Amino acid sequence: MAKTANRVAIVTGGGTGIGAATARALAASGVSVLVTGRRAEPLRDVVHGIGGVAVVADVTSEDDWKRVIAVADDTFGGVDILVANAGIEAFGSVETVALDEWQTVQRTNVDGVLLGIRAVVPAMRRRGGGSVVVVASVAGLTSGPDYAAYVTSKTALLGLVRSASVDLGPDRIRVNAVCPGWTRTEMSERETELVAKERGMSAELLWSKLVEPLPLRRAADPEEIAACIDFLAGPGASFVTGAVLVADGGGSAVDVGTLGFRI
Repeated sequence: MAKTANRVAIVTGGGTGIGAATARALAASGVSVLVTGRRAEPLRDVVHGIGGVAVVADVTSEDDWKRVIAVADDTFGGVDILVANAGIEAFGSVETVALDEWQTVQRTNVDGVLLGIRAVVPAMRRRGGGSVVVVASVAGLTSGPDYAAYVTSKTALLGLVRSASVDLGPDRIRVNAVCPGWTRTEMSERETELVAKERGMSAELLWSKLVEPLPLRRAADPEEIAACIDFLAGPGASFVTGAVLVADGGGSAVDVGTLGFRI
């Protein structure tokens, strides 16, 4: 994307994975970036390379959001972009997932995005508009086994994106979602290592099995998802709102009922 001066972005969950890659992509597009997360050291590593600002914050805390907005205002003069990327997962079916884990996932993945949007809207209005990009997941479109809490949270985000796009459109605030498929991030690497250990196989062998049904036969790099976010956040997507960009290597195009014909 061509560089556009004076834009300011907040990226949550910006210390690793898709969040860190997005912070770097936005900075390369000329955006001033504030990254947030719960761990200070990864945030410092990211901003050291892009000249941004790091704020340790919890997306579920309204007080932390007030502090993040204050830093953005004081440092950069406002907010134009929110990338709501922070998220957690929990395992378990509808019968087995622990209620406290269910509630924590919804609180972080859904309430945290709602609070973030509420926090940035006044700042965006003062700038004449803005862009919110919510990092959902293909888990918001389909489901795997024992993933009830995460799937429910990511599905809810797509409804939130639609509602927010309708409510905030008159203020020239666009709201869109990106739904990544398998991406080699810290969280997905941790997940695959755990499952691989349980099954007595290597993590790389499991990765090869996970991506085998995908037309592209591979997982995404975080930078590829960041490029999608950069597009949705920027002027090239100026007439795009309420949309869901699926970046899953073609997985959602596959008819799972025909996979047996590959044998």
